Amino acid sequence: MQRGGAAILRRVVVRNRRSLTMGTALVSVHQLAETMVPISIGVIIDRAVVTGDTSALLVSVAALALLFVVLTSAWRMGARFTVRAMQSEAHALRVEVARRILDPRGVRTDLRSGELLTVSTSDADQASWLCDVVARGAAALTAAAASAVALLVIDVQLGLAVLIGTPVILGLLQLSAPLITRRAADQQSAIARVSAMATDLVSGLRPLRGIGAESAASARYRDASGQALGATLRTAKSTGVYTGVAMTVSALLSVAVAALGGWFALEGRITIGELITVVGLSQFFIEPLGMLASMPGVIAVCRGSADRLALVLDADPLLPAGTGAQPASNEVTLRDVHHRSLQGLDLSAAPGELLGVLAYRPQDAEALVAVLSSQIPSDTYSGDVLVGGTRLEDVGLVHARRTVLVEPHNADLFAGSIRENVTAANRQAPDEHVETVLEASAVGDVVAAHPAGLDHEVTDRGASLSGGQRQRVALARSLVAGSPVLVLHDPTTAVDAVTEQTIADGIADVRHRGATAGTQTTVLVTSSPALLSVTDRVVVIDDGIVVAEGTHAGLVESDENYRKAVLR
Repeated sequence: MQRGGAAILRRVVVRNRRSLTMGTALVSVHQLAETMVPISIGVIIDRAVVTGDTSALLVSVAALALLFVVLTSAWRMGARFTVRAMQSEAHALRVEVARRILDPRGVRTDLRSGELLTVSTSDADQASWLCDVVARGAAALTAAAASAVALLVIDVQLGLAVLIGTPVILGLLQLSAPLITRRAADQQSAIARVSAMATDLVSGLRPLRGIGAESAASARYRDASGQALGATLRTAKSTGVYTGVAMTVSALLSVAVAALGGWFALEGRITIGELITVVGLSQFFIEPLGMLASMPGVIAVCRGSADRLALVLDADPLLPAGTGAQPASNEVTLRDVHHRSLQGLDLSAAPGELLGVLAYRPQDAEALVAVLSSQIPSDTYSGDVLVGGTRLEDVGLVHARRTVLVEPHNADLFAGSIRENVTAANRQAPDEHVETVLEASAVGDVVAAHPAGLDHEVTDRGASLSGGQRQRVALARSLVAGSPVLVLHDPTTAVDAVTEQTIADGIADVRHRGATAGTQTTVLVTSSPALLSVTDRVVVIDDGIVVAEGTHAGLVESDENYRKAVLR
């Protein structure tokens, strides 16, 4: 259901209504007590100082002291409730955005990872500012109303000046709110783009150094950062001008009220105590009126952030939830599949088969792996992808992920130990099975190279390991998972020929020999002769369709194109 930024802001208020109600009431009591201070002083002047009544003076001072106790206590507790609402809402929005981003079904959005990070942090914080705006705005309205009533009691013209001037000022200032909203949204978008670019640069720093592109990457980041700075300065300028104009107009209204009160005192229409009350209220009135005048600008910033939150929270999931049970068998079938470069691909892997797939064009291999991953929307491809005779998109998402595991060519590792990475998908794997997998994937060499062994710490994305070491750890992780269907895309491109042959034999041993024979299906998408040599059958794809199939040895003997592609 589409909500939009306005609905998100409404939910901010509704979700925190209890804390906001208490906070707003207490802060309003504080502002009401603030309003009573100049009124009380004026009353003391007229009834105690002018008359010389000592008893009245003592009682009045005691009452004034009690008023200050109420004033400070109400502010302290009201601010506590308001800040609690604001911080709780910011946390709730961050969690909600994170949950949406991490949803196994994915999220249909064009925002990159750095932009999503900005949405889940600064945008969530700024949207929660609405809690503070509600409490302070209500308190400012209370102060304005109380001041207007007091001035009406003293003199009708003074009260009307406040009652008429305040909404006029607020209405005129509200005209600039859309501009501030747009500029705040542009600022957040620019900052998000810079964050996304910084994330990409850090993750790709090693390849950039390898091709000597650091200067070009730095120049791109510098340009994007300059654009973000410009957007920030434009927003700050708009907000600054708005705040300056709002405070100036508020001050002018207060000065006009004080001047009018002085004129009435000279004419004898009001007493000395009432004049002091008018002057005190005119000075005090600047703060609540300034708050009311600044509210449209702050709300505009909140709205801009809420609109960006809606880009994530309102986004449709990429994948259907699926309702089917786990497939009955491990048979994999593709019928007339069109996706990217695939042009009506028909392909099948029998239950328990170790199938090799050689794609002459890399884009065909990438498209095939994407279709089998169950991570692309069904509206981006046509044809049928079946596992155990059931369409993969109809299988429950949890069952689909448990049944088919796709290990991409560029696999990421997590920050943690090698052991934690290897057993990430199967924490209950027996130690004997883990040891077997480590040997099969040649991770034993990686473990032996570090004093801590399996407990050696790996940095985020495996940056502390070489490319070949990352590949082997990722392969071990997929083998430990023991999925009924495993798809491996070029799992050995960064290892030497001897290690590659060891891994090829290890994959066959772990998944297709001994106790596991016939129970698991494996699809190796690769051009490695070592890997293809251990397969039961090889399917050759060119121009998005199957052009040949047979055993590796048979194709080497009979197909010149296959021989040229494999025997390098």
